[in-house]
Amino acid sequence: MNEFLEILKYTLPSLVVGASTILTIRYFFDNEQKNRQAGWRDQNRAVVTPIRLQAYERIMLFLERINPGSLIVRISDTGQDARTLQRALVNAVREEYEHNLSLQVYMSVKAWEMVKSGKEELITVINQAAGEVPADAEGLELSRKIFELYLKQEKPSLVQAVEFLKKEINQFF
Repeated sequence: MNEFLEILKYTLPSLVVGASTILTIRYFFDNEQKNRQAGWRDQNRAVVTPIRLQAYERIMLFLERINPGSLIVRISDTGQDARTLQRALVNAVREEYEHNLSLQVYMSVKAWEMVKSGKEELITVINQAAGEVPADAEGLELSRKIFELYLKQEKPSLVQAVEFLKKEINQFF
């Protein structure tokens, strides 16, 4: 029994010192890992933030380019018939959208859904207007009908998307 107490007298302090050393080292390495990760996050933020801002700028430009006012002025030709103008407008909207598809990586899901919704709503308005004008109508008549239908909407999705993006940009930047 004396021998056991004698052994315990020497080993117990060694075990306590060993355990506290292991815990201290573990705490130190965990802290170091957290600091490294925070540094990486800060570096990534410094690189990604300008890219995200540029993505929002490009999406705002996209929304402005597909706004019926600028889209029709840019795409329509004098003497163009309504069906040709309809196809040209829809193709222009789709091409602009496809050109900017990769930007969704830098945006929130809700923001991208609003952009998509605005695009789809505009295509619907263009097609609806084309269905309401005679088949042999001029492009100018289709343009008027598009503006009429677009302005009848209480708050078009394109306008909602622009407002949402502005709010989101203000939150992040």
